[in-house]
Parts: sequence; structure tokens; C-alpha cells
Amino acid sequence: MGEIFSPGKLMLTSEYFAMDGALVLAVPTRLGQEFSFEEVRDARSLIFWEAFHQGKIWLKAVIDYRSWQVLETNIPSSAEFILKTLKNVQALSSIRFKADFTYHLKTNLQFPANYGLGSSSTLMNNLAEWAEVDPFHLNKISLGGSGYDIAVAKEKSAVLYRSVPEITYEKVNFDPPFKNDLIFIHLNQKQDSREGISFYRSKNKSQKHVDEFSDLTRNILLCNELENFSQLMLIHEQKISHFLEIPTVKELYFKDCPVFVKSLGAWGGDFVMSSKFDGFRDYFWGKGFTTIFDYSDLVY
Repeated sequence: MGEIFSPGKLMLTSEYFAMDGALVLAVPTRLGQEFSFEEVRDARSLIFWEAFHQGKIWLKAVIDYRSWQVLETNIPSSAEFILKTLKNVQALSSIRFKADFTYHLKTNLQFPANYGLGSSSTLMNNLAEWAEVDPFHLNKISLGGSGYDIAVAKEKSAVLYRSVPEITYEKVNFDPPFKNDLIFIHLNQKQDSREGISFYRSKNKSQKHVDEFSDLTRNILLCNELENFSQLMLIHEQKISHFLEIPTVKELYFKDCPVFVKSLGAWGGDFVMSSKFDGFRDYFWGKGFTTIFDYSDLVY
């Protein structure tokens, strides 16, 4: 029995513009996904898949990887996605899903699926590490997306990431002196990233937009003062709001909030980032948002 762990992620800058080459700052989360594996040489060529959410069984499937058929499952649509992904693993790997072995594979997602911290990217990275294949390639053919979340899961570190013209990234030490003033608030819903991406793709954009967000990312990384950081976050929100022609999350939910509120990742759901102020917990709880993390409780 072996085990692998990949942390989740929070995308702090550039959001949709990451797909067009804007520089992204992203950080890993303490919560992630565990993956355990065991193989038995019994000539059955089966995969016994068990997926847990916070320790509770969610998906079970038995897959024949000679014929690539789902033999048993409790959720057919999810089992088909797992089959497709594992078939991709087989195509890329020289060591996994070869004849004679049966595989017992188990995953455990440590955070609620609606948190948007990377349930799919952590799975891709775990499978790639286990199968000794390129996680970015596996992610591209199985899911798509810019791949920044794969870099975070792979490196278990904050990263500066760029996807265009080719994937390049570097590990960075993002440890702002004001981190104890930062908080993350969950918006009680999971945003559909694909839907948001399609909407973004419908908009006309230029290299100037991409460069603006890359510059903002560099400046945010170098921030040493909360006041400056807050101002950059405000500018970032306003620029994306103007481009997408949709209100910021602060305009929608927190108009009277005395500090910045910034969307993270796909707009309209998942987590937002803000900073502490007198009575901040009562303020957010009073508006129905009761899941609040201190920076150091959530960021790895």
C-alpha cells in the first residue's frame, strides 16, 4: 500500500486571463486530496475505485481495463469520467494498467467539493505522480484549463505561473508580513469554471490586458504593507469587473464592507479574500457567510 498527497490551491491573481498568458500568483492549501494504491498480480485486470469525501464514501466503481468498461458503480456519470481519466493514464504510462495486475485505488478529498480548492487538479496530480507521467499533459487531455493548479499541487508551494506561449512557472516564497490580517470567506456555492471560461472567451481582449494583470501580480507578490496590498486588490477587481461587464463580489454582497473583498478564481462562487476589521466575523455571519478561515489556517 502506498500513499500520495496533493494540496489544494487558491488563485490569488489574474483569474481568467491566466488562459491567455497573464502571470498568476497561486498558493497551496492545507486541505487537499489523499491517494492510496495497492496492486495485486492476479491476472484479472480490474480497477477497484473508491472515492471518499472527508472520510465518507462517495463513489465506488469496478472497471475492467482490458475492455475499458465500468462493471459496477453507484454513480455512472462520475465512473465514466474516472474511466476516461484512467484510460488516459494507461496511454501515457509505461508502468500502470498493464496486464495481470488488479489495482485497488482510493482517494479522499479533505475539503467539501463546493470549496473549489481543486478536487480535479489534486486527483490529476496524484494519478500522474503514481503513474510517473507528466501531470500537465494528463490534465490537458482529461480536463483542460490553464494548468496553474497542477503546478501548485506538484510543487506543494506558492508559484508564479504562466501558461502561454508555453507552461513556465517558479516556486516563490509568498509569506506577506500582514498575512495574519487576511481572511478567506466561502460564498456558499460552487462556481462553474467552464461556464465562466466560456463567457470570458466571448469577450474581446488584447495583449495589453494580459500585461496589466502580469504587472499587478508582480506588484502583489512584492507587497509588504496591507494598505498597498488592499489597494492592488481593489484595482485588480475593478479591472476584471470592467472587462467582464459584471459587478464585483463586493458590489453584489458586501457594499458596506469597510475593507477590500476579492474574488479568487472563477467569479461568482467559491472563496473570496478580505482583511480583518472590528467585528468582521459578525459582519459576514450576519450576511449568511459563516465559513471564514484565517490565512494561516487555510494556506499551506
